[in-house]
Amino acid sequence: MTGTYAPRAAVQARPAAGSAVLDVVVPVYNEETDLGPCVRRLHAHLTAHFPYPFRITVADNASVDGTPAVARALADELPGVGVLRLDEKGRGRALRAAWSASPAPVLAYMDVDLSTDLAALLPLVAPLISGHSDLAIGTRLARTSRVVRGAKREVISRGYNLLLRGALAARFSDAQCGFKAIRADVAAELLPLVRDTGWFFDTELLVLAQRAGLRIHEVPVDWVDDPDSRVDIVATALADLRGIGRLGRALVTGALPLAQLRAQLGRGPLPAPPAQVPIGLPRQLARFAAVGVASTLAYLLLFLLARGPLGAQPANLLALLLTAVANTAANRRLTFGVTGRRHAGWHHVQGLLAFALGLALTSGSLAALHATTTPNRALELTVLVTANLAATALRFLLLRLAMHHRP
Repeated sequence: MTGTYAPRAAVQARPAAGSAVLDVVVPVYNEETDLGPCVRRLHAHLTAHFPYPFRITVADNASVDGTPAVARALADELPGVGVLRLDEKGRGRALRAAWSASPAPVLAYMDVDLSTDLAALLPLVAPLISGHSDLAIGTRLARTSRVVRGAKREVISRGYNLLLRGALAARFSDAQCGFKAIRADVAAELLPLVRDTGWFFDTELLVLAQRAGLRIHEVPVDWVDDPDSRVDIVATALADLRGIGRLGRALVTGALPLAQLRAQLGRGPLPAPPAQVPIGLPRQLARFAAVGVASTLAYLLLFLLARGPLGAQPANLLALLLTAVANTAANRRLTFGVTGRRHAGWHHVQGLLAFALGLALTSGSLAALHATTTPNRALELTVLVTANLAATALRFLLLRLAMHHRP
């Protein structure tokens, strides 16, 4: 059966004259001091290192200081810099407005303090331009990230992301890093569903994207904490908790059109691999070993339970037969990635052949042991485990042959 996988279309590498490929939004509120250095540094970096046309949008969240005047002066000074003025506060509100109004096919945002090293900007947006990914986030929690910040913020950040994993089954690593990007076609579908207008906006957008089957690209970043940050940690944390509760209820009750989103935006299944091409041997061995450990423990438990009423040889036969059938089914699905009923009978025949060899090895070992001595229970189990290890190696070879060379 062939899949229907269709990669996302790449952004045109040579857009029409004057049209930007990337729009970087800088949301600000009362940042008259930091805004000028931030935008000039960002503009210089993009001019020197970004290979496509770009624009920078200053999204002013109803500032009441000199921020609007600084923003207008920057727009007059630097080509490709624009200003969007909002009458209400809220970072999420600013991003929604700026992204919705932008004609660029790739949209990004970063905090005005530029805590994230700008060297990560091109790796952030490149997978979106190529069509490989749908959203991209900078992460401070990757092993290769380099982060300078106080213990309090470190604990809060890691605790928040652990909470997201537990409460919303989030698979992305860092929801709060102010360094993200999204494809405009994806944003057009997701933004109307995001209700938060503040700091929880990022998390809600990412959870919806994950549930819609979109690919979220993560970039390890170098990040230095801004000691002059004006974020109210307590108020933000309470708002985030309310957002988690609201979004969790919406997911549980089915209030969000996730099925439609997944059908519209999610990537189709990959084509089925050719029958003669198995998955990697190391991964097969690891999964086979895990199934084998579970099977051996089940076998020993069944043997001990049946040993008293049945005797050693009948108990061995019963325990081995039951675990062999379960072992074949588990390895068929987990180790070799075979699903459905096709060839299932043949696979179980091979499993029973492996069972017969295992029975011969274990029964022969038991017979030889009892012929030479009167063993205690511990010695019996030791001999059986050793014989089972040999039988396991034979079982792996037989099952691997059966799963990848189907009649």
